[in-house]
Amino acid sequence: MNMPTNCIPSLSAAFSSVHTCVSPGGRFRVGIHRPHFTVANLRENDYISRLGHLPGGTPVWNHANFPGDTVQEPAADTIYEIANPLSFRGTTYINSTWADTKAGHPEKIGITRPKACSFFASLDEWNKDLTPHEKIRLITVLPHPLKIALAQASTDPEELCALACQACTLVFTPGTASLAGMGFCPGHTGTPVPDIHCHDLFEVLVNNPCLPDDYKEAMVLRPGIQGNSEIVGEYTDGATHVFEYLRRNSYIPWGHFASNMAYDSIRYRAQDLSTADIQGLRHLYYQRVYARLARQLGIRIPQHRTCMPEQTLEDLRLSVMALLDSGQGPELDFNGTLWGWNFGFGFAQSGHRLHASHQMIHQQNALIPRQVNDPAHGPLPSFSCGDLVSDFVRNYETAHGKPFFDAYFDAIRNNCRTDGSNKGENSLIIHEDDHILLFVPKAQVSEWEIVLMTKNCIPHVLAADIPTRKALDMGMLKAVQVLEKLGADMVTGIEFSGRFDEKHIGQHLMYCFIPRLPYAPATFSEAQLRWISGVYPEDFAHACRSILA
Repeated sequence: MNMPTNCIPSLSAAFSSVHTCVSPGGRFRVGIHRPHFTVANLRENDYISRLGHLPGGTPVWNHANFPGDTVQEPAADTIYEIANPLSFRGTTYINSTWADTKAGHPEKIGITRPKACSFFASLDEWNKDLTPHEKIRLITVLPHPLKIALAQASTDPEELCALACQACTLVFTPGTASLAGMGFCPGHTGTPVPDIHCHDLFEVLVNNPCLPDDYKEAMVLRPGIQGNSEIVGEYTDGATHVFEYLRRNSYIPWGHFASNMAYDSIRYRAQDLSTADIQGLRHLYYQRVYARLARQLGIRIPQHRTCMPEQTLEDLRLSVMALLDSGQGPELDFNGTLWGWNFGFGFAQSGHRLHASHQMIHQQNALIPRQVNDPAHGPLPSFSCGDLVSDFVRNYETAHGKPFFDAYFDAIRNNCRTDGSNKGENSLIIHEDDHILLFVPKAQVSEWEIVLMTKNCIPHVLAADIPTRKALDMGMLKAVQVLEKLGADMVTGIEFSGRFDEKHIGQHLMYCFIPRLPYAPATFSEAQLRWISGVYPEDFAHACRSILA
């Protein structure tokens, strides 16, 4: 296959120093592939066969698969190549044939919600004389993969309860159908553990919103039912109730914290979240970060065994900032944050988990140490994804003499349609206020990625005042609710932030919300940081704005 050397003329200058689509002039650079090529035919034999026939009997053959000579492609699909604004996140490739069908049609962007699913209702259609006991018996003898699929897809509370009784031992109040709790059995250390017969089935069931709330509470939501993780924080505001759990033995070194909606504030859908809910989840994050920093600096925490009021928390933040800015406090051993939100759950009948278990809406956070020790060679820097942004920002300004985020904001404001059309929407912005910008990145790492970013130079949550924190909270709520309304069931949210004690480099706090979409598994392309998309970012932003409106 021959490829002309000028197939992407607009990229060489953009990538001469740093790999990004954001030019120092405040414009997005977009490469255009217009493939045309000749392919030598090196096949020796023909294997012509009949594939079938049309309704009228006309045969269908496979002659097209066996060309007689050299293959000519005069004009294959146009592909747009867009480097991610942040070089370490790779490059997006948009297939114009796929994207053109959605251009100017926001109603075509979305996933159709699955219809109601009931195995019992299907059995009634097959045989109306089946008794409830017989229907439950039929569920009992289903093969395991079918039970998993039903636990995932069913919207029938009755059959979900029947499956729950097969997944674990449940205890009912004697003489009633009232669920009292879980059955327990001795664990390998002798400590009582819930008597779960099939962990996969159990996990799928407790993540199904249609499982009755009393079953959710007994099986997974009641404090202590998932183990002995201590509750070290709590937020209440009317119908909002959030617990903060400490995860001591965490996959994150030095432990992490999980802010979970409590057993009496059941929230499985983004649409169920209130303003107070999102502020409660985030308040516990801010509170934990500020309190841990204060402890490192020797600042007395003003509250004990209570949730800090907003102004008290703000006063603590300002005290920590003042001491850090003075340079007179001790060096921080933990000087960065990790924050993430696994929203939604998916599990295939094949046994592959499609997204992290959530068991109600929750968010996780931790502090990241400055360094980690290598016993053989001494300390080395400890990783934070926000460090990648910091490094890139420095490299960009060194290469172009202009702060990256200044150029990035200009590019967002100056955006033109990726396809070069003068018709249709050209804005990437979904929502903005005085403090934050919620937008669709020009190069998405998921076809529906949304980014939330502070307008001011606020590199981390310690630098965020009360109005900024409230704006961030509401931006997050809008992001996940928009994605859910479009049909996304599984969304990963991550934070990119700077180090607390790092000198000012013009970094802005960013949150990325990355949906996992049907028919878009992570394959070899994604493993090479090549993100394939079938929608222009301007059209996706239009669809999001339509949802908010």
